[in-house]
Amino acid sequence: MFKKIIDTLSINTGQDYLISLIILVIGSLLFRLLIFLIFKILRKSSKLITEKTLQLIQKTVKKIIIPLGYFAILYLSLERLTVGNVLTQIFRYGTIVVFTYFGIRTLNFLVTYFLEKFYEKKENFSREMIGGISLITRGIIWLLGIIFLLDNLGLKVKTLIAGIGIGGIAIALATQKVLADLFSYFAILLDKPFKEGDFLIIDNYLGVVEHIGIKTTRIRSLHGEELIFSNNDLLNSRIKNYITMKERRVLFNLGVEYSTPAEKLKQIPDMIKAIINGIEDTKFDRCHFSKYGDFNLIIETVFYIIGADYNKYMDIQQRVNLAIKKKFEEEGIEFAFPTQTIHLQQEEELKQ
Repeated sequence: MFKKIIDTLSINTGQDYLISLIILVIGSLLFRLLIFLIFKILRKSSKLITEKTLQLIQKTVKKIIIPLGYFAILYLSLERLTVGNVLTQIFRYGTIVVFTYFGIRTLNFLVTYFLEKFYEKKENFSREMIGGISLITRGIIWLLGIIFLLDNLGLKVKTLIAGIGIGGIAIALATQKVLADLFSYFAILLDKPFKEGDFLIIDNYLGVVEHIGIKTTRIRSLHGEELIFSNNDLLNSRIKNYITMKERRVLFNLGVEYSTPAEKLKQIPDMIKAIINGIEDTKFDRCHFSKYGDFNLIIETVFYIIGADYNKYMDIQQRVNLAIKKKFEEEGIEFAFPTQTIHLQQEEELKQ
């Protein structure tokens, strides 16, 4: 076969090769000049287009236009030569592969550009959602591009698609969990039950969301270790999202001694109400002498703290506790602690 190719190439004269070489060299120089002018125009027009658009155009020119241009010049330079059927077929197939590849890349660049523009205009779409849509779209473009390529290379695409369909069913059955996690990933992006940076409690686990991936979500616990949940398992769990909390309800009980006078007991709710109302970002709800305990009189209090910050909640709770302790000391009210009184009868009384 190689001898046949060499014999075919020997048909061309030295003048034919020289003209092809001149076309290649001059075409390359003119093309480089054209690219230089394009970049110069782009730099001058930077005030008319955004920096992001300018970067995308420059990236497209460098990675798509330039390679395609040089390939087209090479094609034109070899067009006038007699290369035989074998090399013609090889070159034809190579041309189809090259143009299909760069066509797919061009479509991917366009998809990326329009999704970025869409993301800038739509506030309710997150960066992760746009990334997920872009990933699926690019996957579909590559799949269609490969089918187009195989069809143009002479393969029976219908038979291949039918085979892929049967194999796809088997793969889908074998990868049910992976697909469930993938669909759960898009459910998280679209429904947005939580996002990166949110503080979550999932069953007995709690932490901050660090990364939402296609298959797993990673959460950094308060102890520092990384918790990894599959997306499907995560959505099937009971999730508490504290980042969206506007106010935190606080309920606490105090126990005072049974010896506390009724008048003092009556004043306690007003004391606690005044303390809570005197602290910023709090909202008093109620305070009552709720019930008799085994060894104390129980005062139940409910109030709200504005915001979701846990440290803020603990700081305010501490201020409330310290203020109540100080006020009770001033009023002579004693906190109760577990006590037992044992009554002993004398032996003579028992005999009677």
